[in-house]
Order: sequence, then structure tokens, then C-alpha cells
Amino acid sequence: MATELKIDIVSDISCPWCIIGFKALQKALTEIDPEITAKIEWQPFELNPQMPPEGQEITEHLTQKYQISEQQADQNRDAIKQRGLSVGYEFGNRGGGRIYNTFDAHRLLHWAKNHGKQTELKLALFDLYFKENGNPSDHEQLLETVKNVGLDVTEAKKILDSDDFTTDVRQLQQHYQSAGVQSVPAVIVNNKHLISGGQPAEVFQQALIKIAQEG
Repeated sequence: MATELKIDIVSDISCPWCIIGFKALQKALTEIDPEITAKIEWQPFELNPQMPPEGQEITEHLTQKYQISEQQADQNRDAIKQRGLSVGYEFGNRGGGRIYNTFDAHRLLHWAKNHGKQTELKLALFDLYFKENGNPSDHEQLLETVKNVGLDVTEAKKILDSDDFTTDVRQLQQHYQSAGVQSVPAVIVNNKHLISGGQPAEVFQQALIKIAQEG
């Protein structure tokens, strides 16, 4: 019997483990019973909600936020790069660069959901940040990304120039934080089963099969 799972992925586009986790989830979905399908929606989470418009140099940010050395930051970056490759995602050179505020990107993602292109935009934003060393708080870069996935640039510009979807995104963030989501990615299946972190495909596969069997 066909089963469609509702999957909400709480994430930020500047979170490398979020794209790693999604790629592993994708792989799991292709390897389980084809009768098990998924409806995926992305939910907002800001890793750095207080980040100023100019952003912060990434190594400086990581060492300050997590109280680690530059050497540890480099080691973590190498480990992330290897995990990315293992799921078919090649990170660009993140040895330098900056980390930015992502709130406007989340507003566009909320809008894109209504046009059936949320996942396409999310993946393009991951690529903007991780592959192209882009700035996901820069409106011109956001609009170019919107254009590349076939969404209406004029409508997107109106959103960015206004406060459209600000309340919606804030409410969703508060909802998931009050539900206990403190780190991302958080993959929530059928509104009740939480799979935390960028897990391997095998972990997602086992969990999805078990949840589908429970009905």
C-alpha cells in the first residue's frame, strides 16, 4: 500500500550539515520501497540571527562561536568536505569567505513553497553559498538565484523590498524552537518523529521504513 510521509526539514542555508543530511535523505528515499514517497517542506532556522549585514569572516566566526582553535576549525571543515563528497556534494573552497544573515533568504523560501519550487530554491541557495562563495543576504544575488530556478524576479524583488512573510517566518522559527529544535538539520517525519543531524543514508532509510510500517 502506498504511503506518503510528510517530512519537514528545519534548516539554514549556511549549515553544511543541512545539505549533507538532505543528500543522504534523498539517497535513502531512492533505496526504500517505491511505495513509500515523501512530501518535503523546508522550515526556517537562523544559525546567526544577530549577524550584521556585512557578515563575519568565517574562521573568526567559528572559533569565537564554538570556542575552538583555528586548527580545529580547519579539521572540522575538512571532515565536512569529505562527508559532502560521500553523498555526492562538493563544497567549494570554504577556507575563506564570510558567514551572513539568512533571514531574507528564508522569506523567499517561504514564498517559493506556494509556487512549488521551494526545494529547487533551497538547493540553489546552498550552491550560492557553499559552491560559489556567494552572499545569501545580498538582494541582487538572491534575485539572480530566484531567476535561475524559474521564479518571478519582479515578485521576489517586491518581497525583498518589503516586510512580506516576515511574520510567517518568525512564527515558524518560534514554533520549532518551542518544540525543542536547537540545532539543525532537524528532520521531522509526520509531525512527530525527529531525526537529528546530518545522518548517513542508512539511518534515514531504517527510520523511514519503520515509520511507514507504523502507518
